[in-house]
Amino acid sequence: MLQQGVAGIPSVLMGAVLIVLGLTGWFAPPQRVLAGILTTLIATAALVLSNLGGFLIGTLLGILGGGLMFAWQPYADRRAGNRTTENRTAGGSASPPADGEPRTPTPTPTPHHDPQGAQP
Repeated sequence: MLQQGVAGIPSVLMGAVLIVLGLTGWFAPPQRVLAGILTTLIATAALVLSNLGGFLIGTLLGILGGGLMFAWQPYADRRAGNRTTENRTAGGSASPPADGEPRTPTPTPTPHHDPQGAQP
């Protein structure tokens, strides 16, 4: 930060906001799209407002991090239709149990909390 005083406040605030947005993307995945967009915009604004955005390194890392945060899709449970394929590849038997053997119920996948409906 080359400028001290009132002119240096945007540099400190942008750094603090970028840290908060990074933590938001990490701990609140449903808010990742908004956090990714804001991270990219603030990192781009730092190019003009804060010594070339950390001599271009900070701006480039901020744009890269914001883009990754925007594009990230959290893991979703596999659908019930793929369970037989999983059993075959895991070494299990996909054939129905013989008479007298207990049947294990197939667990139903829990609905995903992501409002955009991430796909597996």
